Amino acid sequence: MSTEDTIREIKQELRANMNGVASQRMREAGLAYHVNFGIELPRLRQIASEFEPCHEVAQQLWHENVRESKMLAAMLMPTERFYPELADIWVEQMPNAEIAQMTVMNLFSRLPYAAEKAFEWMASEQEMQQLCGFLLIARLLIQGGELNERSRQELIDQARSVEDSPNLHLRKAAQNVLQRLE
Repeated sequence: MSTEDTIREIKQELRANMNGVASQRMREAGLAYHVNFGIELPRLRQIASEFEPCHEVAQQLWHENVRESKMLAAMLMPTERFYPELADIWVEQMPNAEIAQMTVMNLFSRLPYAAEKAFEWMASEQEMQQLCGFLLIARLLIQGGELNERSRQELIDQARSVEDSPNLHLRKAAQNVLQRLE
């Protein structure tokens, strides 16, 4: 099946599973997407399981301003073709905290260079990069990752540096990391 055929089939699945009530609630809560089908995560995972991971399909889905397309992109991206430079590009294009959380959970946390990227992003001046860094390191800790004393201290320093940030999502992500270290 061609990339275009796969994308067409995915879009048909999204339209068939649209949840207008959930979509409306998200809009009312301030989640602004060009298109939001309101599809719940378990159903998105089921849709993703119907397709083979494919770099081209994932890239095309990522470039759409559709909530579910971005989430599926992270689920369908093969890690062996997702290079560090591409991870940086995706973080720069990250539209909001919800997509950041889903991308960290479904893609970034599976990357062989995840820990290095987490520390790099936490040290950034860009709030979305910082958010992705904190979300990623928290996910790695949940998955059993360990830190040496130097990395642990650097993580604490980075988390404390955003304690007064006006960005609620960033503050909460940093607090979550500090709680996991206790």
